[in-house]
Amino acid sequence: MRIQRPVTISEAALLFPPHRSLRRALLLLVLAPVFFGLTACSRFRPKPATNFVYVTAKQTYLRDRIAAVSNRTATVVNGDRLEILQTGRHTLQVKTDKGAIGWIKENETAPASIATEFDTLKRTHAFDPVVATAVVRDEVSMHVAAGRESEKFYLLEEGDKIKLLARATLAKAMPPGSITPKKQPAAPVTSDTSAASTAPAAADLPPPIMEDWWLVRDAQGRTGWVYSRMMDVDSPDAITRYAENQRVVSASVLTTVNDPDADGPVKDIPVYVVAYAPYKAGLPYDFDQVRVFTWNKAKHRYETAYRERNMEGFLPLVTGTQAPNTITDAKLAASLGGAPLPTFSYKVLSGDAIIVVDPVTGVPKPGTLIEKDFRVEGNYVRRVLLPGQTTTLPQAHPDPEPAKKPVAKKHR
Repeated sequence: MRIQRPVTISEAALLFPPHRSLRRALLLLVLAPVFFGLTACSRFRPKPATNFVYVTAKQTYLRDRIAAVSNRTATVVNGDRLEILQTGRHTLQVKTDKGAIGWIKENETAPASIATEFDTLKRTHAFDPVVATAVVRDEVSMHVAAGRESEKFYLLEEGDKIKLLARATLAKAMPPGSITPKKQPAAPVTSDTSAASTAPAAADLPPPIMEDWWLVRDAQGRTGWVYSRMMDVDSPDAITRYAENQRVVSASVLTTVNDPDADGPVKDIPVYVVAYAPYKAGLPYDFDQVRVFTWNKAKHRYETAYRERNMEGFLPLVTGTQAPNTITDAKLAASLGGAPLPTFSYKVLSGDAIIVVDPVTGVPKPGTLIEKDFRVEGNYVRRVLLPGQTTTLPQAHPDPEPAKKPVAKKHR
């Protein structure tokens, strides 16, 4: 029996000569799983999140580079969304929704989180009642919260109409070192140094400067906080001139009176109910005076039909009408001929209640309020008492009421 010996490596090389193509095929066969594994991993790897900013300036330009001399690549306006491509020193390279790319200053933009906060603010106060309307005096920004230090976003134009929703009062943010205490007398020298205090007394510090802010809603439905001095409550000049050094916080039309002999083309003259407040920021209440202006057809001028002063009132000042069939006075109801009577109402602070101002938001939160309802009967204004209500309910007064003089009895 013949035993075949094994083939040596040199003999195998002679029998099977090496081929370069074969070796490449074997190498690809070995590396193929690794290659396809890496490709699959890169395919399922999450892409980096896209970051956006929004333009806060009224109008600005994107530049092609950061340099003293550059070219404009696009024009962007307030509220435009921009995608961040890369960041520089106080600048951002961004891309618009239309695909234009350029550089913009970082302080002319707001992060996407601010836009989300404004959307939340809009949804939260979408159904809040409107307490007054106003006109923007100059260009002003909407803030996400009351206060100068809060983030701002939307820009209102001069003359824009806005609706007032709520008021807040906060201390003005002052730069460090701007408030200096009054000079203190020298403290006596004692052996007990622990009793000495170098801190100024709280009573010696000047009072903080207060600012009023309003939560407003513009014609586009955007909601935010606006500094009160940048707007004026919408009221006619015919009423504003009777303000007597007070500011109008609410003015509403109750009804109209036809005067054919009135000056001007308008013969239907409106009757107004107006709320006033002092020119002073930081008040915990909204107004301290209410006045009704009726039209005198004989003298063709406004006259005061009702006025209440020295009260702590809160908006809104509500107007409406009362149908004749709900009036208990039969003689009055018959004289109306089916026409409704104008009404208005407002709320004042009760005499035993207090007002708490939220230290964070600055929104006043009054205690017990007294509702006061009125009805306009021609040139007369009469109060309508609610069930169980009397005219003797005590109410709060910002200034002390003068003492009533006792009525002297007549001797017969």
